[in-house]
Amino acid sequence: MILIDPPTWPGHGRLWSHLVSDVSYDELHAFARRLEIPERGFERDHYDVPERLYAAAVAAGAVQVSSREVVARLTSAGLRRRKGAAL
Repeated sequence: MILIDPPTWPGHGRLWSHLVSDVSYDELHAFARRLEIPERGFERDHYDVPERLYAAAVAAGAVQVSSREVVARLTSAGLRRRKGAAL
């Protein structure tokens, strides 16, 4: 399942969401490609999505969850990659 948290993360003069999959990175990358989110938006285990694409991601099927839920689902699925961890 593709999940997205609210656009509350500031950076570069805008707000960002985290787009993740609790199934696989392949599912996540395919979803991001459909939304034309550039690969450079991928960081460790999620895509950074600008606020302007939030509604499009939800309309395309991303499930709205809290930031805590994003982390919990990634961890539970074994897909969480912490900063500095080996890939």
